[in-house]
Amino acid sequence: MILAEFAKFLQNNEQEIIKKKSCTSLLGAWIKSVLEKKPKSNIEKIIHKEITLAKNKVGDYLLVAKSESGRTLTNALYNFALSYEQHVLKKWLQDKKPSDF
Repeated sequence: MILAEFAKFLQNNEQEIIKKKSCTSLLGAWIKSVLEKKPKSNIEKIIHKEITLAKNKVGDYLLVAKSESGRTLTNALYNFALSYEQHVLKKWLQDKKPSDF
């Protein structure tokens, strides 16, 4: 459920991935955007329950899992982001030839 929602977000931002924006940075931005607003859906409620956002005075932030299930969720999202990035790269490379580089 949560991975499907994150996958939609990545699909909508696929051009940014191709332009060298990493999926892990998009993951951080997606979770941050969910945590900064009031939860409406069950997915957003789960993310609010399992992950928190720690900010410093400079404006940097850190995602912190609140429990073991939050760590599992964070790891699953991170691993999915890495695999999606590989998927986009594979799609992009399919029609390329060595002479293109």
